[in-house]
Amino acid sequence: MKPLGPIPPYFDTLDGELAIGGRTASALVKEAGDTPLFVYSRDAIARRIGELRAALPDRVRIHYAMKANPYAPLLEFIADHVDGLDIASGGELVMAREAGFLPREISFAGPGKRDRELHAAIKAGVTINLESEGEAERALATGKVLGVAPRLAIRVNPSFEMRGSGMKMGGGAKPFGIDEERVPALARKLVDAGAHWRGFHIYTGSQALDAEAIIETQANVLTLASRLASEAGVDVPHLNMGGGFGIPYFDRDTPLDIKAVGAALSERFADLPHNLLNTDFAIELGRYLVGEAGVYLCRIVDRKVSHDTTYLVTDGGLHHQLAASGNFGTVVRRNYPAAIASRYASAPEEVVNIVGCLCTPLDRLADQAHLPRADVGDLVAVFCAGAYGASASPSAFLGQGAAKEMLV
Repeated sequence: MKPLGPIPPYFDTLDGELAIGGRTASALVKEAGDTPLFVYSRDAIARRIGELRAALPDRVRIHYAMKANPYAPLLEFIADHVDGLDIASGGELVMAREAGFLPREISFAGPGKRDRELHAAIKAGVTINLESEGEAERALATGKVLGVAPRLAIRVNPSFEMRGSGMKMGGGAKPFGIDEERVPALARKLVDAGAHWRGFHIYTGSQALDAEAIIETQANVLTLASRLASEAGVDVPHLNMGGGFGIPYFDRDTPLDIKAVGAALSERFADLPHNLLNTDFAIELGRYLVGEAGVYLCRIVDRKVSHDTTYLVTDGGLHHQLAASGNFGTVVRRNYPAAIASRYASAPEEVVNIVGCLCTPLDRLADQAHLPRADVGDLVAVFCAGAYGASASPSAFLGQGAAKEMLV
């Protein structure tokens, strides 16, 4: 038997079933018309953002990292609850504008920006987080063609990284950002060239649950930003401090102590370097805002036994939930939180493997899970499905197609 991850605290039981937003899983599936189905909870997102605002200093703006979940109704909803949006492609820029975000609220990061993407973003008035000196030259040239001062910030590749983060985004050789020792010269060049200087973007890692590691990193980010500004002789109108706040996916994961993070940041803000006193600060978060708000519902289409092992075969799988299958950067596969949604209130009776419908042994949603008895037709729920699910999985694999999505 292998333990399941912890179910987020945003869901209830109704008539013995899993309830999301006050409605049963079966009712939601009936409305959607079919499974598999991603369901995202408005209440869970709003509660998470409210908790975050209560914990962080008032001067910290909350930005949503759109790559976590670009579902249009979710974007429209979150636009009313956050202060900015971070995108990573021209396609995301189009979706962001359609969702109601204003250009001044949007920043554009990511290596490999194409000329047409730079043109569209600079024309709209979006801030470009520059990833290289070459990209800076292209952005300045685009501004000249358009006859506008491009809004430019520098994404810094710092010499440090975030301890305990699931994915390292800073320190050492990286495709992201400009090595910190080369930043002052470029910052001065941008200002001298007449760009609308927007400051720094310093992102060091993701999926961290250790508050002390985040506190340490944020202190390092503030120190670095101040030093780079001093060396360049420029101010820092805006500092994107990155994010990296994680959520519990696996057994024994503990929630991030956001109150400790906020308290430490308040202390730092009380003693800021002079060249950061007038800076606007932002925290960039994706999965932390929406990850626990999502549930992936799929239906059991077969129940079979092989060598005394029971398999619940569903119509879902890794083509929608690549991360839950363990194939999205996980070294050792562990179980996400999962449940039999149709029998959510029932006690566990058996140990089963939950698999998807694809012709690959990699298509696993839960291994040796202790769950209530389930049969063909019952619904399975995989939690923590609000981030890096539908849009980060190979839905075209084997012609299976995309899952349905719903915001409730």
